[in-house]
Amino acid sequence: MEDRGQNGREPKSLRFVAAALILRGDEVLICQRRAGSPMGLKWEFPGGKIEAGESAEQALRRELDEELGIQAEVGTLIAHLRHNYRSGGAVDLQFFAVHRFEGEMVNRIFEDMRWASLKDLPAYDFLPADRDLVRDLAAGKLL
Repeated sequence: MEDRGQNGREPKSLRFVAAALILRGDEVLICQRRAGSPMGLKWEFPGGKIEAGESAEQALRRELDEELGIQAEVGTLIAHLRHNYRSGGAVDLQFFAVHRFEGEMVNRIFEDMRWASLKDLPAYDFLPADRDLVRDLAAGKLL
């Protein structure tokens, strides 16, 4: 059961995030947070916070330009989920397929990034919010 806090209200802090499943055959780009950052060295999919006035797709294009230096063609919505952290905060995540982009991919903010086979994703230490998605991707349920 989802924890909505006292009286069924939204969690005290809810962040809206758009993330990319940048696909290359049966591989997807995964990125590792920098050591020393919140949840450092955990793996995630590139993307970030949706700013006021932005659509999820606009936010994702902006974030991929900032993080990787690419101009992405944002595709279909693959998954939309909400994760509640023990701290009381929550994240609303939208994951989009990205099959095409322009520009040379450059690592601007991550500790590491790599192409990983979809079936091998569970071997990486992903952020808690991404783990159900990772399991479904590895099982071939979403793509």
